Amino acid sequence: MKKFLMALLFAPLAAWAAGSVQLDRWPGSVSDKAALQNGAKYFVNYCLNCHGASYMRYNKLLELGLTEQQVKDNLMFTAEKIGEPMRVAAHPEEQKKWFGAAPPDLTVIARARASADGSGADWLYTYLRSFYRDEKRPTGWNNVVFENVGMPHVLYELQGTQVRGANHKLEPVGHGQQTSEEFDKTVSDLVGFMVWMAEPQQEFRQRLGIGVLIFLALLFVVAYALKKEYWKDVH
Repeated sequence: MKKFLMALLFAPLAAWAAGSVQLDRWPGSVSDKAALQNGAKYFVNYCLNCHGASYMRYNKLLELGLTEQQVKDNLMFTAEKIGEPMRVAAHPEEQKKWFGAAPPDLTVIARARASADGSGADWLYTYLRSFYRDEKRPTGWNNVVFENVGMPHVLYELQGTQVRGANHKLEPVGHGQQTSEEFDKTVSDLVGFMVWMAEPQQEFRQRLGIGVLIFLALLFVVAYALKKEYWKDVH
């Protein structure tokens, strides 16, 4: 058990160090509120069963354009009050017994996975689309981006089944409920929600940054004109 936990702990570092996987660029945007709402739906239905988002409260979802009643009716399955955090239903002790280690909290996963090879959004977008069948693994699944990952492919019913060919490329062998284009859009929306969840104020921060730069540019013009006025008689 100790060896398993150590391997689970250092597996992300080994995968990162390998650096052999070209990450696909995430095509989404946190400005698309409809996509974020769709991503929240998939997150609650497919991710929140095992992974928590304990630093995010349900009432924060109102900023996506949802009403309080919509959140309560469609997204609140593990809480009674809308001000409660988005915790997973299972207890960490139970998860350790089932999986060997408790699945990580996903509140800031989109920021934690950022690296020199790409953003956290790029990593998540590529990772969630890169599962393949591997009978040697306990779950029956493996992943090109994160080799020997302990997580099963929870979205396989939507995507279908893939295998890793002789050329190490993924090849579909079974159809899912969605087409390839539809599944890519689903994953993009899901990743978009996790990107937004990691920093809900990022749009405001970006707008504020642009405003500050504009103010500094105007201030420079005024300061330069004032400097010329003060020093015009100095030879």
